[in-house]
Amino acid sequence: MFKDVLVNLSVADRRDPACDYAVSVANAFNAHLSGIAFAYDPAVPAIAGGCEVMLPGWIEEERGKATERAKAAVAKFEAAARREGLSAESRVLEATVRKAPHLFAQIARRFDLSLVQQSKPGHENVITTAAIFDSGRPVLIVPYIQTDGIRLNRVMICWDGSRNAARAIADAQPFLTRAKAIELVTVVSADIKSDEMRDADIARHLARHYPKVEVENITATDLDVPNAILSHAADTSADFIVMGGYGHSRLREFILGGATRGILATMTVPTLMSH
Repeated sequence: MFKDVLVNLSVADRRDPACDYAVSVANAFNAHLSGIAFAYDPAVPAIAGGCEVMLPGWIEEERGKATERAKAAVAKFEAAARREGLSAESRVLEATVRKAPHLFAQIARRFDLSLVQQSKPGHENVITTAAIFDSGRPVLIVPYIQTDGIRLNRVMICWDGSRNAARAIADAQPFLTRAKAIELVTVVSADIKSDEMRDADIARHLARHYPKVEVENITATDLDVPNAILSHAADTSADFIVMGGYGHSRLREFILGGATRGILATMTVPTLMSH
């Protein structure tokens, strides 16, 4: 059960779908909700020849703007939490762009679930990746086009028999318990038959926990897996996706797998990922 939930508050956008969705999740599970907003240290500008120059007062001015953006994000979060009568707290943290993702991942290790906004170019794109691969906890990514709160009318599980997919199913149990319908989807190559026994085994396992589980195989090439998943989600009106997050870390830089990268780039449905 989710009783302690964390959300990264966007300091880049006026509208923060991850914050709004996190409020609805905390409300649904009667969970305590914590919000973090980063006040990013400004990058020092460079002049030709690679020499750094500190303009008079520029750093302090930019640092002040970053703090104000973070405080504004926290104020919106606190107002939303009050409206719903939630148990909530918030923090503004100062960090460099390089250190913020790792700091968020470390903090997320102490929560049942963390929420982040869909990857976009910039600071929060890196935070999303770090949360998936370095927190050790499930991460719920909210599309930046999301307008509704949590809905679990039809949950779609992406299954490939991997450790990450199994972990995601276990981590998603509180959501699956509340789902009205669950569909287990396996993406298979056009020239390879699906492992029907593997699909049947996991379907039977899920059926022992949840009253109704449907099984569906969809066909795609390796390059089209994200599109196949999202197209199927749209065709079936899925409102929540559960899947493994794939990739690896190299010298503390997180490298996304192709399917994970594709989903994060074009997602239209809130997606829980575990790694």
